[in-house]
Amino acid sequence: MLERLLRFRIRDWALPIAICVTLIALHALGDQAVQTLRYERSAVLAGEAWRLVTAHLVHADPGHLAWNVLGVALVWWLFADEYTAIEWLLVMVGSTVAIDLGFLYAMPKLEWYVGFSGVLHGLMAAGLLSWLLRIRDPLTTLVTVLFVAKLAWEHLVGPLPFTARSMHLPVIHEAHSFGAIGGAATAAAIQAVRRHRAASL
Repeated sequence: MLERLLRFRIRDWALPIAICVTLIALHALGDQAVQTLRYERSAVLAGEAWRLVTAHLVHADPGHLAWNVLGVALVWWLFADEYTAIEWLLVMVGSTVAIDLGFLYAMPKLEWYVGFSGVLHGLMAAGLLSWLLRIRDPLTTLVTVLFVAKLAWEHLVGPLPFTARSMHLPVIHEAHSFGAIGGAATAAAIQAVRRHRAASL
């Protein structure tokens, strides 16, 4: 496992680099762009459906953006080999859909939201699911326990202290859980398709 984590291949990083460039470019457009692209419940219900996608690509401030760019790097450093680029994109879509449905149907009082962190939790959940299916070692167990503990802490106590202090906006921890559920569900479907194809050979 350690050897895998230390291996760097540039081809594995094309997608995360594209994601980070997109996040940074959209943030560089300024506050007006954020206002136009963020999730706003009233605007979505009025027909501005693009916000269900773009909300996850814009950020409130540079610190918020930096945390998520670092998160993208961490996810790919850990899990780059687990899925193809297309499969990772499917996980992103599944996470996004789960978050948006959660906001619309389970959180009617949530007025607005920005950030990639919910989708990141979906990517993390997908990577961990693949590890759990293939590799059962102390590192897999440790990372999984820490991930689940983080989600539990957020629901029971609130945002982690270091994130709460570093961000000047409310942390919508439900997005993390919705994203994790969507990412895990999409990854499970991908794994099922893989098993079916392998059995057909």
